Amino acid sequence: MGLTRQYLRYVPAALFGLVGSARSGAAAFVRLRGERGRCVAVPACEHVFVWDTRKGEKVLILKGLKQEVSCLCPSPDGLHLAVGYEDGTICIFSLLSGEVDVTFNGHKAAVTALQYDHLGGRLVSGSKDTDVIVWDVINESGLYRLRGHKDAVTQVLFLKEKNLLVTSGKDTLVKWWHLDTQHCFKTLVGHRAEVWGMALISEEKCLVTGSADSELRVWDISYIQEGKDPDEPESKRTKGSSPVPEDIEDDETLELDEHPEERIVKCSKVGSIMREGRDRVVSLATDGTGKILACHGIDAVLEVFSVLSEEELQKKLEKKRKKAKKKAKQNSEESEQNVELSLQEKLQRVASIKASSKIKSFDLILSPKGELKIVLLLQNNIIESYNLNLAAQVPQAVRASQITIGGHRSDVRTLAFSSDNIAILSASAESVKIWNRATLQCIRTMDCEYALCSLFVPGDRQVIVGTKTGKLQLYDLASGSLMEALNAHDGAVWSIVLSPDQHGFVTGGADKCVKFWEFEFVKDQNSAQKRLSMKHVRVLQLDEDVLCVRYSPNQKLLAVSLLDCTVKVFYVDTLKFFLSLYGHKLPVLCMDISYDGTLIATGSADRNVKIWGLDFGDCHRSLFAHDDSVMCLQFVAKSHLFFTAGKDSKIKQWDADKFEHIQTLEGHHQEVWCLALSPNGDYVVSASHDKSLRLWERTREPLVLEDEREMQREAEYEESVAKEEQPVVAGETQGETGLAGKKTIETIKAAERIMEAIELYREETAKLKEHEAICKAAGKEVPFTANPILQAYGNITPSAYVLDVFKKVRSSELEESLLVLPFSYVPDLLRLFNEYIHQGSDVELLCRALLFLLKIHFGQITSNHMLVTVIENLKKTTISKVSETRDVLGFNMAGLQYLKREIEAKDEVTFFADATERFEEKKRKRKKKEKMVLSVL
Repeated sequence: MGLTRQYLRYVPAALFGLVGSARSGAAAFVRLRGERGRCVAVPACEHVFVWDTRKGEKVLILKGLKQEVSCLCPSPDGLHLAVGYEDGTICIFSLLSGEVDVTFNGHKAAVTALQYDHLGGRLVSGSKDTDVIVWDVINESGLYRLRGHKDAVTQVLFLKEKNLLVTSGKDTLVKWWHLDTQHCFKTLVGHRAEVWGMALISEEKCLVTGSADSELRVWDISYIQEGKDPDEPESKRTKGSSPVPEDIEDDETLELDEHPEERIVKCSKVGSIMREGRDRVVSLATDGTGKILACHGIDAVLEVFSVLSEEELQKKLEKKRKKAKKKAKQNSEESEQNVELSLQEKLQRVASIKASSKIKSFDLILSPKGELKIVLLLQNNIIESYNLNLAAQVPQAVRASQITIGGHRSDVRTLAFSSDNIAILSASAESVKIWNRATLQCIRTMDCEYALCSLFVPGDRQVIVGTKTGKLQLYDLASGSLMEALNAHDGAVWSIVLSPDQHGFVTGGADKCVKFWEFEFVKDQNSAQKRLSMKHVRVLQLDEDVLCVRYSPNQKLLAVSLLDCTVKVFYVDTLKFFLSLYGHKLPVLCMDISYDGTLIATGSADRNVKIWGLDFGDCHRSLFAHDDSVMCLQFVAKSHLFFTAGKDSKIKQWDADKFEHIQTLEGHHQEVWCLALSPNGDYVVSASHDKSLRLWERTREPLVLEDEREMQREAEYEESVAKEEQPVVAGETQGETGLAGKKTIETIKAAERIMEAIELYREETAKLKEHEAICKAAGKEVPFTANPILQAYGNITPSAYVLDVFKKVRSSELEESLLVLPFSYVPDLLRLFNEYIHQGSDVELLCRALLFLLKIHFGQITSNHMLVTVIENLKKTTISKVSETRDVLGFNMAGLQYLKREIEAKDEVTFFADATERFEEKKRKRKKKEKMVLSVL
């Protein structure tokens, strides 16, 4: 057998240059170390970053796997953060440990909305797959799925007073759900376009909705007692007569339930508040108290409204009545006018906050002193926080902090490594940044024009940047200043490459020119010392725009990529034409020449990479590399391996000798614009449209191509399983409700583990029976060898092993695992359940599984005569054990309540009261005293 080529694996080392991913509805204040309003959680690609807005530091990273974060929701107790992902997964992180506590899998598409109930025991999620799912956070399981929307769900809200849920969607509808009966009993149809956001105000007596226009529609909510509408005429409520349905009109309610007499809520439109913005509402939210309402569109303005309380409304109404009476007396009018407050007076505009860029998401919190804290996540990779003093006569928003140092404001278009592999250069439309590769800290930031290409000058003390306007800008890294700017080309400078002898460089531009430059030292005007400069030496005029230039390592040849889809090779000394490489259907955007000068690889907008011989210009192989344009290509030092990056968000490694795909580096979520390899080949850095910079490191781990292909096939199989049709429960129709979970590779694996455990139980029980028969026939004890698996678990019984496997199934995946379990295993499982429940172990879990199995296999269980006695025994043991468990819980609850009353009476304190506000007040007073002492000193 011949020797196989050994490759080394590249793995993700770090993600940097990102403050926060611009996602709507994805910024939230979180409570860390007991302090609220200081730390904010924002999505950062697949992770969640928690920033300290006061210090501008990253204090916590909640690490995700592969999928991008789509929305966030902190729990009411402030200890957890629910995170929704693009693939429909929901993870609940602990903010104390930073680890995932619970994972929910139910949605088929991106999670678009998350909301906890007021106790934090339930979580509701809305998705692009149009479904709404209610999850039990404590039991770590899904309760039910609600179907009804015809397009993506945009917002979900719990009503504290009643067990109701309100959802809005892109299908222009707002739906009301009764969670006890799990059905939609009311639909609001007063919107002409998508409902992008909604919020509950005035102690849940008003609903505000935002749509595609500049109106904020306000709806009045009134609860109907005992299913009777107080405003309904007596003729419609007579016994035996059915209510007459009203005609459906705009801005009215449409009753979709079959029994209108069972209505719970009356919701009618009371008016509209006009926003300043003319475009659609992107986000609409209130603070925790419901006193402040804020919204923004696709611009940079956040509009803040104040919701008046009942007392404030009464005072205002009294003033208005007095004014009306006074006016009536002056006009000598006897008839008293009916005075009412307008909607604009009830919902007052406080301020409009102008951010430095477009707002993508926000959160707000009202402090006990009446100061409003607002955090904004902006489109240009910035987090801004504002303070708004509501007690002031004219409230003005003051910017408290801005987190910017962590990254570029726009997409990074060029990257470069220093010769010592330590520094990384990244340049975008507004700045050049130098990063330390080891610490990932930004050590220099320099303003520039729109950068397209860059390089480190030999010695790594200066850098040169080519811009879109045709300039070459030379920067000094020690001072961070611009040393020189030359008008090099009449169009954009698309490419720049250092000459192998390091005495100069070559640039290619949109003015159809290739220009040769040399480094020189000139006398500085400001000081007597000499400084580095650039001198134009030669020019090569071509017929088409130049997109890319590359030197051969021996500096004899120069390859030039042109807009006519060809690559032309010239002699450097005479600038005579040598070769033309043609074959690409679209322009070649990137290329590189191998270290020995024998191969040239070209990457094109036609998604192909072609490998050519540089001696005769023959095409060795054409590879279909990416699903979109190939944006960057570079050879690894001293090898024929090369990396490509494409607009399909992937980075791939290839072997130019064997023409094989080695590995794919997945991590970016949008187009990859550029990449750079370190001179020693140990590091790869890449930049993407998702604003992130990623560092990849070469490990010592060998990579076997066959294993890599096998892993790829497994990943494809897992994806296909997730896309399969979900198993149908017998006897259930596809109605408004359904099971919360979905079939995944994890549920299939869990079902397989249960099946293997039951098969082992069957084998071992059969062996035990045989052993007992042998012992009885022999009249003495014969040694018995247990299964190695049971021995590994400490010589447990086969039934105990099945229970152990069953308990290890995730609570959120239990129902789906049982759903894919074949019925042939169910009789054994029922017999084991009877045994376990009789022993009193895990009664709650086993009863939940038992009831689900009875529900999905009801027909087969009832028709099986062998299971009659098993079901009878289960009936007795289950009822008795559940009542015992209920009694224990009731006793414990009564004991805890008694202890609570005793402590409250003894200490004269309110137990379990939220003392954070008083704690914060004390802290502020202490800080004021300290400041006063310092000022005196």
